[in-house]
Amino acid sequence: MTNTEDRDWLVLLRTPHLAPQALREALVATRRATGALERLRRHPGVLPDEARAWLDAPDETLLERDLAWLAEPGHRLLRCTEEDFPPQLESIPQPPAALFVVGDASLLLRPQVAIVGSRAATAPALANARWFAAELASAGLIVTSGMADGIDGAAHEAALDAGAPTIAVTGTGPDRVYPRQHHALARRIAEQGAIVTEHPPGTGAKPYHFPRRNRIIAGLSLGVLVAEAGLRSGSLITARQAGEQGREVFALPGSIHNPLSEGCHELIGEGARLVQRPHDIVEALAPAARELGAELAARLGLSPQKAGRGRHSQPFDWRSDPEYRRLLDAMGYDPAPLDTLVQATGFAPGALSSMLMMLELEGQVAGVGGNRYQRLPESPVA
Repeated sequence: MTNTEDRDWLVLLRTPHLAPQALREALVATRRATGALERLRRHPGVLPDEARAWLDAPDETLLERDLAWLAEPGHRLLRCTEEDFPPQLESIPQPPAALFVVGDASLLLRPQVAIVGSRAATAPALANARWFAAELASAGLIVTSGMADGIDGAAHEAALDAGAPTIAVTGTGPDRVYPRQHHALARRIAEQGAIVTEHPPGTGAKPYHFPRRNRIIAGLSLGVLVAEAGLRSGSLITARQAGEQGREVFALPGSIHNPLSEGCHELIGEGARLVQRPHDIVEALAPAARELGAELAARLGLSPQKAGRGRHSQPFDWRSDPEYRRLLDAMGYDPAPLDTLVQATGFAPGALSSMLMMLELEGQVAGVGGNRYQRLPESPVA
């Protein structure tokens, strides 16, 4: 991607009152940010005055700062026009046109489960969030949350402590940490997982950012677990958005005397699954995770066998697939970093992540922390 194209993307993303859907329509029509920018300039009547003024004279100092941020190692602008943009987000209301990512962007293609809940959570709820996060991460699911106080932070920390990556979707720019006390947590997530936001660098926390942030948390995830929530909790927004997007919604029951359990009980009354142990979630999400893996295999250009696999096609059989055998042969039985496997197989990181996900679900591979994977001894075929 040229520096000019990067700049034009940043101009578009910073255009005031330009909705993601309008930007996506311009990109579909022209295929490049430069073309979309010219299209919008030729049709100024569709934009408010503030947007037209920005397009006519964007703040070059601000754009230079954005480009400097983008040039830093581990920083990426993940565009909706790229093949490894998460397909889960394509069907949500107002899908983002791009995401600013700090850390490993390929994790966004892995099957995720969101864990959310009260900022002022009780001690038992925090313990439950940590237990579920650690177990779900060990089962191969990426724990995604919003890096807020309480349940969010506990879920991120438990996944990291289990040696697994985690994804934080934030309501600020990628260079800002909110709340401030999570600076150390943010560094751990960036090193071992990914921090994701639709807001450009320098954007501070605004109340209206967080409901919009929640739609991305719900959209990235196969399911959302609410660990504890009152009736006015923002976590209920995430859960209801997940339900509207066709995702699974799970809720932990609590004491009838605890006001912070009322939101979970209301969700259960509305049809959310009551869960008591992490395995309940793993079992419920396994079919959706396999379907996501097949979709990613097709999108990322793996073999025709995988590209033809869909919801109603034949079951996945890794034994008969030469690319999966090639990956397993390259792994051996010692833990191997993802980068090493990329070099050994020649597969792109996104495609490789999809394949590893499928093998984890089949019990052939295990994530062992630090973005490393280990082949498991193959059970004899009866």
